[in-house]
Amino acid sequence: MTYDICIIGSGAGAGPIAYELSRAGKKVVILEKGDIYSEKDFSKDEIAYTKRDIFTPKLKEQYHTIEALEEGKWTKTPTYESGWSFWNGSLLGGSSNFMSGFFHRLKPDDFRLKSVYGEFEGANVEDWPISYDELEPFYDLVEKVVGVSGKVTPYAHQEKRSSPEYPYPPLAEHPIVEHFDATCKALDFTPFKTPRAIISESKEGRNPCYYSNYCGSYACSSGAKGSSRATLIQPALATHNLHIIANAFVVKLLTDETKNIKSALYLTKEGTQKSVEAKLFVLAAQAVESSRLLLNSKNKEFPDGLANSSGAVGKNMLFTGGGMGSGEFDLSHFSQETLLQSGLFVNRALKDWYFTKEFKGGVVDFLFEHPNPIRRANSLKREDGKLLFGKALQDKIFQTFTTTRTLSFEVFTDWMPNDNCFVSVDENYQDKYGIPVANIRIGAHPQDVKVGEFLAQKALKVLEKMEAKNITYDISPLPSQKLQAGGCRFGDDPKKHVLNRYCQSYDHPNLFVTDGSFMPTGGSVPYTWTIYANAFRVAHYIRDNIRI
Repeated sequence: MTYDICIIGSGAGAGPIAYELSRAGKKVVILEKGDIYSEKDFSKDEIAYTKRDIFTPKLKEQYHTIEALEEGKWTKTPTYESGWSFWNGSLLGGSSNFMSGFFHRLKPDDFRLKSVYGEFEGANVEDWPISYDELEPFYDLVEKVVGVSGKVTPYAHQEKRSSPEYPYPPLAEHPIVEHFDATCKALDFTPFKTPRAIISESKEGRNPCYYSNYCGSYACSSGAKGSSRATLIQPALATHNLHIIANAFVVKLLTDETKNIKSALYLTKEGTQKSVEAKLFVLAAQAVESSRLLLNSKNKEFPDGLANSSGAVGKNMLFTGGGMGSGEFDLSHFSQETLLQSGLFVNRALKDWYFTKEFKGGVVDFLFEHPNPIRRANSLKREDGKLLFGKALQDKIFQTFTTTRTLSFEVFTDWMPNDNCFVSVDENYQDKYGIPVANIRIGAHPQDVKVGEFLAQKALKVLEKMEAKNITYDISPLPSQKLQAGGCRFGDDPKKHVLNRYCQSYDHPNLFVTDGSFMPTGGSVPYTWTIYANAFRVAHYIRDNIRI
């Protein structure tokens, strides 16, 4: 069978394509590397389900190589040696199952950073080929279809909106937010109420949040979280126009004599080789793996890989700059009953310095530390450099769990694209199937750390004024493995860009790339909302303009 559309991947960049085009009557197939799971499979048991690791490949079998600068030399290390994994979920819905659901839009000036701030030495910053106004209707669409809860908060850099409010009321908040808001007011900071892709009311068969507090890095067992699987793929399946082939690891795209993509070659879990033919292909395998697939799809006519006549595939990878910190609150701040209320959200962020006159700033999101009692208890086993045993350890664990609560913050800054952050493939490193793995060079720009430090100091002022104890923070030049973008920039110049403004390959007219790969810059926020919105934009373009 030849499908109308073949989608590789099933996360935030894939779900809108499947949703819109299956509803338009097109025959769609998804090739998903992992298996199919539902809410009943997503346990919060910390032993049975060690965060997302159960849903990612074993690094001994499928790994990446990481190039990091060590003593002035780029050194390559396989991830099975370091344990540092860039896999973010091989299952239906991909990494969207595991997001915390912090949904921040990009701002109008995010689309024109070069115009606003000019050239920056050592960075490859450029304006987007589209504007905020072009993407805004699709941000609004995501709010309604995926489901976003919140309250619109006026602040200095507030972007315009199609809808005056979010479609779902704010999630229930912990009493600590009153103390947080009062503290920010005293500091002349503006607390921003963070919208979340977690529904507070039931929606089309999805249950509302039941406040387990296991959001970050855990899949949602209620269906409240706005994963691609729960919000888009399930409704698409109801059209009977969508077919899913699970455990299908796509290793190569094949072209025909017209330079179009004719088929996707994939391996089953057992290693059997199969293929799917389609009229149009959409690549949404997450940024690292999308670049890897295009580079590994080289052939006689395209010796440098597919979609790569510009030589730009894999270049200018983006992650997220910043870091994190925390402060501890105890019974001197709140009653035990108030402090230890479980599950309720903080949902506060600082955006006062998203833009400054001198440089591009970012966002600080505040949240309670993840509950994970085993990890938390394990962190208490040492004191003054010595292991604790028996009653001493028991007493410390009891005291910590019954009298303290940790408020954390996460700093998000732009990852400045540069020549030393890219994806390539190396024939010397192959996975268990004999396929060259992605090599990720993780060179960061010094500006990322400077901005991260600037924002962290603002967050520390809040914690200090709130009289938190044991305040710590860490701003690092190392990337977040969870947030990936870039590698297939879109733009108006086919000599420099991989994709046109509709994320269509310049080299292969029937190939689109709709995960975060298209982004020239990432903004100072998690990417998920923007990836969703852009994928809806592309889906509408395909539906309305491409004859299949």
